Amino acid sequence: MTLSELCIRRPVMTVLLSIATVIAGSVAYFKIPVAALPSFNTPIISVTASLPGAAPENMASAVALPLEKEFSTIDGIKVISSTNASATSTTGSMVTITQLKPINVQFVIP
Repeated sequence: MTLSELCIRRPVMTVLLSIATVIAGSVAYFKIPVAALPSFNTPIISVTASLPGAAPENMASAVALPLEKEFSTIDGIKVISSTNASATSTTGSMVTITQLKPINVQFVIP
């Protein structure tokens, strides 16, 4: 006898199994803990600086390199990378820092 034949021949059993499945799912839904906003540490810090009217090359030498040199003195830094781009009237530089271990930012930045 296949499952479909069994369900057709015994409709009361089919309804009871469906109700039991819904009740078990409802109980599991309310019993299993789920964090709405789980805590996590982001290992990336982004610093953005802009200089109106400057070329991307000037941003790289005047802003990004000094920032990279200062950030490289912090212990626990894994990777430092920078991107310089020019928009319509503002040139921006973004320095991304990937940390290897947790850093107390309030202690590092005066």
